[in-house]
Amino acid sequence: MSLSILMLLEGQFPAMGGAERQVETLSNALVALGHSVTIVVPRFDGSRKAGASRHGDLDVWRVGYPPLRWIGSLLLMLRLAWLLFAWRHRYDAIHVHIAHNMGAVASVMGRLLGKPVVVKFSGWWEQEKGCLRPHGGPGAALARRMLRQATAVQAISTRISRDLQAVGFDPSRIHWLPNGVKTARFEGIIRPQSGNTPPTVVFVGRLVPEKGLDSLLKAWATSRRPGWRLRLVGGGGEDAALRALAATLGVADSVDLAGPSDAVEHELAHADVGILPSRFEGLSNTLLEYMAAGLPVIATRISGSEDLVIPRRNGWLCDVDDVAGLAVALGEAMDLAPGARRAMGDAARADVVAKASVPAVIAQLMPLYAGADS
Repeated sequence: MSLSILMLLEGQFPAMGGAERQVETLSNALVALGHSVTIVVPRFDGSRKAGASRHGDLDVWRVGYPPLRWIGSLLLMLRLAWLLFAWRHRYDAIHVHIAHNMGAVASVMGRLLGKPVVVKFSGWWEQEKGCLRPHGGPGAALARRMLRQATAVQAISTRISRDLQAVGFDPSRIHWLPNGVKTARFEGIIRPQSGNTPPTVVFVGRLVPEKGLDSLLKAWATSRRPGWRLRLVGGGGEDAALRALAATLGVADSVDLAGPSDAVEHELAHADVGILPSRFEGLSNTLLEYMAAGLPVIATRISGSEDLVIPRRNGWLCDVDDVAGLAVALGEAMDLAPGARRAMGDAARADVVAKASVPAVIAQLMPLYAGADS
């Protein structure tokens, strides 16, 4: 049975942040399966028209509102409520991708209209700036109460699931369901039997403090092996500071700061180990891509990573900012025979295909869209 689904995103679609990428990935996959999808977003960008537009093969509806403090937000919420009511015969379910004010309105309207609403909590934003933030005041408390009206809650990590239960969400409605990754993108990767030349540890992501790259460089200084390289792929404000730190530590000759890349598949194909030393994440899309590309992963023990990285099976875990622990994991990874690293990478790919490939995620979402928890 085909369904009509509203993807609700309080973000800058189609700007490609993590939430935007996930909305586009899931929406395209659902359309390919014969379902109807409309992406509903605020009109943040004044150069875009309110109302209907297209992004590739996807329908987009931008809700217009005046850019006025408080009044603008209130009008946005009212217009969204009216839209959900006016369209009530045009959609079967709502999937909220950022649990904030628009998601709160959708949760209440879905309850009133008898429509299934799936609300995704990704962790960092909601916990630091949104409705789960400590001391959020009456506004955050009201948003939580409204969001608890959703028929199902998608927690992208077990840690987020526990956090939601701690603030009153019904455990029976919470589902651990990670973001979906397009594993097919990486199916053509074949690594040489003897490993890549030169053998490489790769990081892909923004060069910002929360990624813990200063700790990574310090660990690399004590663990690097002859011939191995550390490749940092991405842009951000920490580029100059990281170059200076690499020089101070005496490892600049083995560290490549490659800048941003649109060829992630190529970068991962020419790497032997993926590393994610983040201080916090909800669930890193980069982690999923490492595993989909068949890389064993070294990651910090944070939300998301601890659900998917299984020590000695598909990678290594260490504590946040544990430079010594990170160095040990790096040393173990580099000292493994290439065949042993490939076996761990094969396990990583098998695990992510089973748990977080787009088909696996959609298979778990479809019963929620059909109102299995209502």
